[in-house]
Amino acid sequence: MSQRVRAPGLLRDRSTLLGTPPISGRSSPFDGIQANGHRYADDLEGQNDEALEGLSSKVRQLKDLTIGIGNEVRESTIQLSQMNDAFAETGSILSGTFRRMNNMASKQGCRWLWYIVFLVVVFWFFLVTWWFRR
Repeated sequence: MSQRVRAPGLLRDRSTLLGTPPISGRSSPFDGIQANGHRYADDLEGQNDEALEGLSSKVRQLKDLTIGIGNEVRESTIQLSQMNDAFAETGSILSGTFRRMNNMASKQGCRWLWYIVFLVVVFWFFLVTWWFRR
């Protein structure tokens, strides 16, 4: 069998295996600056402008989104106030109906119980049919 010759210092030394690394081990944006540094600065300025345009478009999108949310909240508030008015009106109509029904029940005696049962059954029927149509 052939034996490998290992030199202990050569296997652990990266510079002999990979060549000379950069001084700090990291690359820098200023590595390789040519004699004309203005061109590199212009490139960085262009990248900053592109990033700024991207950020401004995202800010514009967020602004449009928040304006849309604000409009939706205003419209929902108007609809809720209209619903509140409609429910208040319905409540007053129902209270008047129940008042008249109680007057009728006090005049007629026991038959008012059957009228109430009939009204409850009719109301329940409409409620069930509405529920299954949704």
